[in-house]
Amino acid sequence: MKTGLIITGGSLDMAFAGWFLQKNKTDCVISVDGGLERTKALGLCPHAVVGDFDTVDREILEEYRKKPGILWDVHRPEKDETDTELAVNTAIKLGCRRLFILGATGGRLDHELSNLHLLKYCMDSKVEAFLYDRHNKVYLIRGKRVFQKKEVYGQYVSFIPMTEQVTGITLTGFKYPLNHKTISMGAEAGLCVSNEIAEEEAEITLEQGILICVESKD
Repeated sequence: MKTGLIITGGSLDMAFAGWFLQKNKTDCVISVDGGLERTKALGLCPHAVVGDFDTVDREILEEYRKKPGILWDVHRPEKDETDTELAVNTAIKLGCRRLFILGATGGRLDHELSNLHLLKYCMDSKVEAFLYDRHNKVYLIRGKRVFQKKEVYGQYVSFIPMTEQVTGITLTGFKYPLNHKTISMGAEAGLCVSNEIAEEEAEITLEQGILICVESKD
């Protein structure tokens, strides 16, 4: 499965980004607008650069313009899509079926919420997508997922409804188990926050709906 790394122009802890690159192999790199500066700082050459380039340093932009083999997807600032959405589309065109997205959280809340909903777009496009930052790994679950305790991103695992209602949630191997529970957006959304894996392996199944999963650490 071809894996793409998207580096956006949002908030990004560079020490974390360097650590992440050491731990995870990717097949192609897509820089999003100001993310091109982070790409350069990380010593990477992108396969594609996407955006309206309203936030990137002009000298760095011109430096990469001279490099051969980079796909440029240039857009006007007045557009319907966010730069990160355009980057996701570029990654899909490049054949990526798994995406790691850095810099998509921790900055402007409107962009963060938009990026969260991009995970649903990826799921509908049959692409596995993950938002990463120093504290969190965020993705969507439909149907079933198995967790290995030694492989989870942090101590806590939270499940929050992405759809209006999620039915038949069963948690096994967790500190706080559930059996065919239904939760909805609103007050019930906090029911599955800050759970922990109690056994070496844990599992979640759900009958209908989609959950946001956040593996997190302090």
